[in-house]
Amino acid sequence: MALDVAVLTIALQLAFQFRFEFAIPRDYLELLFVAIPYVVLLQYAVLAFFGVPKLVWRYVNMRDSIRLGLAIAASTLILVVFRITLDDAKAPFALVALPLGVLAMDSVLAFVGLVAIRVARRLHGERQERRRQHAGAVRRGVLLIGAGQAGLMVARELAARPDLGLVPVGFLDDDKIKVGMRIGGLPVLGTTEQLAAIAARKRINRALITIANAPGHQIRRIHGLCQRAGLETKIIPGIYEIVGDRVNLSRLRTVAIEDLLGREPVNLDEAQVSHSIRGRVVMVTGAGGSIGGELCRQVCRFEPSTLVLVERFENALFEIHRELTATFPGLRITPQVADVCDAPRMEAVFAEQRPAVVFHAAAHKHVPMMEWNPGEAVKNNVGGTRIVADLAHRHQVAQLVMISTDKAVNPTSVMGATKRVAEIYTQALSLRSTTRFVTVRFGNVLGSAGSVIPIFKEQIAAGGPVTVTDPDMRRYFMTIPEAAQLVVQAGAMGEGGEIFILDMGEPVKIVDLARDLITLSGLRPGEDIEIAFTGLRPGEKLFEELATDAEHADKTRHPKIFIGRIRPHDWAPVVEAVDHLLTLADGGKPASIRAALIGMVPEYAPAAASSGEPVRDEPRDAARDRRKTSPELRPLVAPVS
Repeated sequence: MALDVAVLTIALQLAFQFRFEFAIPRDYLELLFVAIPYVVLLQYAVLAFFGVPKLVWRYVNMRDSIRLGLAIAASTLILVVFRITLDDAKAPFALVALPLGVLAMDSVLAFVGLVAIRVARRLHGERQERRRQHAGAVRRGVLLIGAGQAGLMVARELAARPDLGLVPVGFLDDDKIKVGMRIGGLPVLGTTEQLAAIAARKRINRALITIANAPGHQIRRIHGLCQRAGLETKIIPGIYEIVGDRVNLSRLRTVAIEDLLGREPVNLDEAQVSHSIRGRVVMVTGAGGSIGGELCRQVCRFEPSTLVLVERFENALFEIHRELTATFPGLRITPQVADVCDAPRMEAVFAEQRPAVVFHAAAHKHVPMMEWNPGEAVKNNVGGTRIVADLAHRHQVAQLVMISTDKAVNPTSVMGATKRVAEIYTQALSLRSTTRFVTVRFGNVLGSAGSVIPIFKEQIAAGGPVTVTDPDMRRYFMTIPEAAQLVVQAGAMGEGGEIFILDMGEPVKIVDLARDLITLSGLRPGEDIEIAFTGLRPGEKLFEELATDAEHADKTRHPKIFIGRIRPHDWAPVVEAVDHLLTLADGGKPASIRAALIGMVPEYAPAAASSGEPVRDEPRDAARDRRKTSPELRPLVAPVS
């Protein structure tokens, strides 16, 4: 308070000095000494009204400076009004006689002075903090690769975090115009092609890739250059993890397979997504899974009134609930231990929570496991979906989004066939319901539980071999956040009955993934870690598809979302076929279950899956001929073109 009063007093005196060019007339000098207590008292009262004295100087920021500026402007406005509307005869206060030029200069000087002493306090505190952190700490130089906005943010954060032990010595950037310039106080030393020479000259053995959401081929090239130069390499998090112009440096990590397969960042129509979610009750089934959990994180960003987490595994539900409540403390999040196959329990959850939007991500997804347990695949993927869809219809849910898979296209596995049956059921139900039923179909997600990447990492950690089923096997991949964001976007776009297909980019050979992961681990494929080919497992095929030729996927307003033109099946035969399928699931023979699946999904070609033999892609016409000649495989639902 004393410092603020001193600054305000000095500012008013300097304003008089500047106004009269340091030769204040006697009358105005007397006015100055009479006016000082009135003016300073008024200004401090306005500062108190705006809450300025409560702001901690050690952490002053731009927002605090704006508040302080508004307070000074308000006090100056009051003084100007007094000066214009009152005169000496009417006013008991000498302050009304202050010249307008003095008031203008006083406001500027007071603002600059008040901000300056606060900034000085903050700088002094930060300097002391750095000295404490530097005591005994060893700091090592690091090259920042990428001199864009993300690189500038990283440089600033590193300067503010000496505890990390990293000192940025300069940038590398392939924009030759930037070479030789200084950005954020750091020089741009050269291009990435000069990385090895610059690192040797500067005696640097660490590099940090500071390019947010760079394409995979660029990260692959830069990582290769760093490896050849013998540099320890890390990468900043993706742009969706950079919040408020700050990079969380605790999230710095080594280059991962997701970076080498990097895709263009997803651009959401935030207004459209927000309109479909904000202020509504949203339910996510399978909330403890990889996709379900990420869906919950994305939904929370758009501020639903309530998020209902439905998950049958208690531990998984506990973890996602704990994470979300810590990240979004102001959001109402309700955990529900429930199995989508338990109709009475799900009825109680729907009746109590009254969701407006449902994301149905609960499913059995492991292909070989479902080949060995086809009845369970039917119960969960078909029966669970039917229960959730029927409840959504009965409780007049506005929209249900079902997560499907590329394995539902021309399926060779029980898992794929059951997901296709779930698609058929929800699409048929959409024709007779006010609920908008939407299906979103996509391929594999990197890093999901039980997927190929975690398995490869375990095998590498164990010393190998890394097992790949076939050298020609290819799969579509996208990251978990990308898949979840596109699901949310497709859900907001859906009008009911659509099957949306996500753009998965180009398919990737699994053996290439294995080689990349071994290389990222600092080992050599084939020398340090062996790659062994084991043959296709039951239900697998070499190449997955996202749409059939008959579906003729069309573009939508979003560049990464397509829509399959698939005419829904008639309701009555679908219900009859699903009832029959679920009856067989309870104790029926696997061969009978597969036959019933073929009846609903004529393009399903299980080949030798039932015998446990590896499944190679079977020509579609051969599959059709086999079904025509086999009486037990007659379709229960007529195929629709």
